[in-house]
Amino acid sequence: MKIIILGAGQVGASAAESLLSEENDITLVDQNEELLDSLQNRLDLQTVTGNAAHPSVIAQAGGADADLLIAVTQSDQTNLVACKVAHSLFNIPTRIARLRSHDFLDDARLLSKENFAVDFALCPEQIITDYIVRLVRFPEALQVLDFVGGRVSLVAIRANREGLIVGKPVSTLREHLPPDMDARIAAIYRNDKPITPTGNTRILPGDELFLLAAAEHIRPVMRELRRMLEPVQRVMIAGGGNIGLRVASALEREYEIKVIENRIAQAEYIADRLKDTLVLEGSGTDEELLEQENIAEMDLFLALTNDDENNIMAASLAKRMGCKRAVAIINRHAYADMAQGGPVDICISPAYVSIGALLACIRRGDVAAVHSLRRGAAEALDMVAHGDPGNSRVVGKRIRDIRWPEGVTVAALVRDFDTVESLEVRDDGTVDRRLGRVEIAHGDAVIQSGDHVIVFCIKKKLVKKVERLFQVGLHFL
Repeated sequence: MKIIILGAGQVGASAAESLLSEENDITLVDQNEELLDSLQNRLDLQTVTGNAAHPSVIAQAGGADADLLIAVTQSDQTNLVACKVAHSLFNIPTRIARLRSHDFLDDARLLSKENFAVDFALCPEQIITDYIVRLVRFPEALQVLDFVGGRVSLVAIRANREGLIVGKPVSTLREHLPPDMDARIAAIYRNDKPITPTGNTRILPGDELFLLAAAEHIRPVMRELRRMLEPVQRVMIAGGGNIGLRVASALEREYEIKVIENRIAQAEYIADRLKDTLVLEGSGTDEELLEQENIAEMDLFLALTNDDENNIMAASLAKRMGCKRAVAIINRHAYADMAQGGPVDICISPAYVSIGALLACIRRGDVAAVHSLRRGAAEALDMVAHGDPGNSRVVGKRIRDIRWPEGVTVAALVRDFDTVESLEVRDDGTVDRRLGRVEIAHGDAVIQSGDHVIVFCIKKKLVKKVERLFQVGLHFL
């Protein structure tokens, strides 16, 4: 596939790297010639220097025969104009735009073919915000991901000695669960090396486990694998920029929030926007300020500025001064690998978090969702099965009879997603509508047409093989 990517920032560069691994022809466009030269020296792609919204630049990038345009510059306006130009002048079939402003995102008419002609709109800042909010609600987790409209949860956790089945085979997990509850350990990483678990695989302290279950079952299942932490109540955020403001806004009604922002004008702006949050002017690396604001009593510290070094320093300082848990946004992969598990509990790579939504728009084989795991080393997919036993390699077959590539685990099936399985009244009187029926994927399970199949790939290069398995014959319409 011939793909034009507009914008060579973190999202654009990560998208280019991911898509190149799948044998796509990539042209990257940016106004920063030095940045393009650096990426071209590292990656096998073409580059064009210029304004991404100009028709001449898109033409030079190969707009006449491109299959896909991905506009992920820092400017909403540039991305929108580029999509319109790509549609009107070059008839590029699919156009994806990164958009930050709710003014554009909240009115679907603006993105229609008659207007800006955006097929898929992505807001990486909101994707990262949702990701962080899930981590706050699961303080034991290293990563929390949702599939099939939140019906299934995949949680990465570190097994500790207090877990009831730690030191025992994986098969004993089911012995500790009620009859109406099931779960699957989709993968184990031990000393950074992947293990595809079988029933006889023994769980050891320190193992990084990827645990999958129906959303309503994930917490009780986690209790079998590690000592649960106290729920988060107090959160301090360093950085009141785009992401920090979104996170504070999403959390302030449930938690006690403090935001530290070093720009006076921005601090005043977010103080007006956040009604239940204490906003402080200062730096997250100011030891005196942290002590004054009782950092030792905080359950969670979030370093969310645009500066990797400041985030590492602030999170490390907060942890050293007594904060229970520290999370930092870190763009540079080398920094993230160095910091996580040491001075910082969790390092979040914005590019890897947001790339899944982009890849889901591009993947073949009806991929409903893609999640990047372990900072891009692995992937989890929500594949929708189509066809019948005559034209599909998976439909109508038992999971154990399908020739899955080595390193691929089928973790769960969600069936009848268009129907309501149950209605549950919560303690606050609201109603939880649970769509579809979740089945943990054991070997005898038969995949049916329309099933959402949650697949775990311990290596990213396995994704293409999984997609081929789910493609149907040409005679299926």
